[in-house]
Amino acid sequence: MATIPEQQHTRSQRAFERARRVLVGGVNSPVRAFGAVGGSPVIVDRAQGAQLWDVDGNAYIDFVCSWGALILGHAHAEISAALAEQAARGTSYGMTTELEIELAEMLQKALPSMERVRFVSSGTEATMSAARLARAATGRDFIVKFEGGYHGHGDSFLTKAGSGLATLGIAASPGVPQALAQLTLDAPYNDLAAVERLFEKHAKQIAAVIVEPVAANMGVIPPAQGFLSGLRELTRRHGALLIFDEVITGFRLCFGGAQTLFGIEPDLTTLGKIIGGGLPVAAYGGRRDLMEQVAPVGPVYQAGTLSGNPLAMRAGIETLKRLAAPGFYDSLERKSKMLGDLTRQALSETGVAGQVARVGSLLTLFFTANPVDNYAAAKTSDTRRFVSFFQELLRRGFLMAPSQFEALFVAAAHTEDDIRRAGAACRESLAAIVS
Repeated sequence: MATIPEQQHTRSQRAFERARRVLVGGVNSPVRAFGAVGGSPVIVDRAQGAQLWDVDGNAYIDFVCSWGALILGHAHAEISAALAEQAARGTSYGMTTELEIELAEMLQKALPSMERVRFVSSGTEATMSAARLARAATGRDFIVKFEGGYHGHGDSFLTKAGSGLATLGIAASPGVPQALAQLTLDAPYNDLAAVERLFEKHAKQIAAVIVEPVAANMGVIPPAQGFLSGLRELTRRHGALLIFDEVITGFRLCFGGAQTLFGIEPDLTTLGKIIGGGLPVAAYGGRRDLMEQVAPVGPVYQAGTLSGNPLAMRAGIETLKRLAAPGFYDSLERKSKMLGDLTRQALSETGVAGQVARVGSLLTLFFTANPVDNYAAAKTSDTRRFVSFFQELLRRGFLMAPSQFEALFVAAAHTEDDIRRAGAACRESLAAIVS
């Protein structure tokens, strides 16, 4: 398989140097700087379907897909046409449109737990707003989250575990007040007993448990049998709320979210990525009695000038229409399974220690011989080996997330030939890092 010569990255390198003179670190989101994998980051020029091209003209099969948002692939012709039509009618009004109503009705039908919906512009906004609402509704201050889980960059979520399971959180970023960090409790993902111990110590103080029902920010880790249902039972018993952060899993695993797949009904849900069809949009929603505590009906304040932006609403509507087509998720599952199987086969043939984790069209290759069921296990991965693997794949024209602890995303635009070629590139790359 052909590789991309080093000299074909000169324009990207110059662009990154230029970016560093005006953007913080040369980027607008840290992982894009390729700090975890080394080398110059990919500077994108354009994309179509499953491919993107950098400013040097190099083509890549893309398994980042805007971090999962582009489940249909890049520049989908019908969605692009709908956006052009909407842009001609106006790009932002700061007033309500029928588009907002239509997309909210689609979400409500797909996810009945979302009896009322509020649109925002990012996943971080959605999770911050859900946490604020949970605290207001319960009159309690503590939030339980899981080690390695990511719920945006809100202050309440930028914490790390203390020395014990019942220890209050400590700030994981300068600028997060310690007093606020102490209101966040951390437990290992998939460890229901640890959550039970937190409730034993702080039962009357815990407002909510927030969880990615399928972890996708410590690498892909599925929930253990009984974990999600156990969280549902615990929160109900103790008068706390259960928040499903489905910013990634919403409409990624099936039409609806992980709550549809696993049959668990949370009190509040956050969505993002796919519901905007690649444009900046997210949402939070849940039980009517909770959501109607949000302004203007209730006293819990949250607002946004660009919330419900008509371009984003139109893209979301057009995307969800296509996801609802019969057989859509069957096809996506078939290709995702093929990629997972080919990756496992490549590990076996090259003798590299690794674990392939897959839930639907979310995949991660962990470079560890041990099973991965929580963040501590994920951290046993050989990150230096991942860096070499990432760079070998990139040289062969395949782009995956530049971090061991992120998901790989399969999109409808990926063909079976793309998947077979990716499998072959995976084998070659693994062979190269052990030769």
